[in-house]
Amino acid sequence: MTQKKLLNVALGKEKADVVFLNANTFNPFTCGWKKQNIAVKDGIIIGEGDYEGEKETDLNGAKIIPGLIDAHVHIESSLLTPAEYGRLVLLRGTTAIIADPHEIANVAGKKGIEYMISEAEKTALDIFYMIPSCVPATNMDMGGAVLDSDDIKEFSDKNFVIGLGEMMNYPGVLSGDDEVFKKLEIFKNIDGHCPLLLGKELNAYILQGISSDHECTNKDEALEKLEKGMYIMLREGSTEKNLSELIPVVNSCTVSRCMFATDDRHADMLVNDGHIDDCIRKAIKCGLQPELAYRMATLSPAERFGLFDRGSLTPGRIADFCVIDDSEEFKVLKTYKSGVEIRDLGYKKPTCLKTGFKTARIDEIIKLERGKKIANIAGIIEGQIITRHITKLTDTSKLPDLNGDILKCVVCDRYRGKKAGIGLVNGFKMKCGAIASSVSHDSHNIVAVGCSDEEIISAVELLKESNGGMSVIVDKKSFVLPLECGGIMSHKSFEDVNSELEKLNSLVKLTGAVKNPFMYLSFLALTVIPEIRITERGVFDVVGFSDISLFKED
Repeated sequence: MTQKKLLNVALGKEKADVVFLNANTFNPFTCGWKKQNIAVKDGIIIGEGDYEGEKETDLNGAKIIPGLIDAHVHIESSLLTPAEYGRLVLLRGTTAIIADPHEIANVAGKKGIEYMISEAEKTALDIFYMIPSCVPATNMDMGGAVLDSDDIKEFSDKNFVIGLGEMMNYPGVLSGDDEVFKKLEIFKNIDGHCPLLLGKELNAYILQGISSDHECTNKDEALEKLEKGMYIMLREGSTEKNLSELIPVVNSCTVSRCMFATDDRHADMLVNDGHIDDCIRKAIKCGLQPELAYRMATLSPAERFGLFDRGSLTPGRIADFCVIDDSEEFKVLKTYKSGVEIRDLGYKKPTCLKTGFKTARIDEIIKLERGKKIANIAGIIEGQIITRHITKLTDTSKLPDLNGDILKCVVCDRYRGKKAGIGLVNGFKMKCGAIASSVSHDSHNIVAVGCSDEEIISAVELLKESNGGMSVIVDKKSFVLPLECGGIMSHKSFEDVNSELEKLNSLVKLTGAVKNPFMYLSFLALTVIPEIRITERGVFDVVGFSDISLFKED
């Protein structure tokens, strides 16, 4: 359809394909509502007014808002492949997402990114990709691949590629690392990742063209970043729950710079709680004016990423919208994509990206020399992915210390089968059993935690046998959720994955573990989030950016 043809429809000289009658339409530019008729031709909104259409759909005064947009998400963290992820979130009102495929990139490199782009073509969900900037997360990490600036540049002209993914290596930015700067020069649109970075260091970081952050954990941090011109993504994932803390920074002046992001959200949370619709509900319950929440979920992310073909129901924009209920409890009743109602066509088996496993042995490193020593312990914080660096006098002969909530944690290389590291963790609250996972940001080596050496070893062995996934062993019972695609995604339907997660979690509950222990486990090896981490090399001090001993020297 040529622009001149659309012009004739807009002028009323030709019929639209469909006219939606009596729509109570939200306008994110004004945050107001207007009852109107909306004409659509070839999936594009022609305008509002007295138009004729080949077809008419009477919405009978129902409220409609533009299609919802997730500003930052890792599809892989849902444990679903792109098409199945799209099938699930479209039903929740999401019509576009900004995805960073750095999970699969750390496993399979360029091949992994190509897989995600290809699989995205199988869904009506518009998936825009930010190409991973930090594979591996730092030069000290050992995953399955390395992406340099030349590799990244190969994707710069691909369809649906719109920028550079979160620049986690802020030490590299601040030190002027040549390779980091080459990456920053490839795209104008650059996502940030700078937890607790403030003051002059934040100034230097922003100066390199990095314009957003989804890692804020408190109001003061978010406010400083807003004041310095950054876009702030209020994150609400399975474990990273920062929305309620950050909502106070959102007002009529800042809303254009604020948006929602789910980052890492398991399939069961998507099924049971929702997607961006869940973020809207929570924001409203926190006291945010509904219209500001709708703006954050639509126009704000569209404008941040230069997606000026969507985000509002105005002339020239794609006719993506949701019909919502009229109660205070926000609910999506129907989703329309390009003017056509989305209907669930069911599961279609995806192509599966298989990777090999060469897992390092842990039976030797898991044994600690007996004695009383001051240990460097990683303390998890509920609702956060940052950890506390705890130092405590520990009697290794009495580990695990279930009363003191100190457990052993091992991380083993699954690509070369050479290295395995051990650390101690606090906060899992387990009283028996062990859990293990090959979903371990960002290198996705195998990570396990448990209440005995034998159970930890058994949980890891279960993953070796299944070529990746999530495992639990407790009271001589065991269960594995296989993740056949790169060891981080399932090729099954979201219904089946949700069912298997329920089985997994029912056994995990018997261990006494904290809620969502697999999400906390998956971030224990991420060396770009303060304060202390555990890797295949052992204990890593993020603040000092160096490996440290498990026990302090005498």
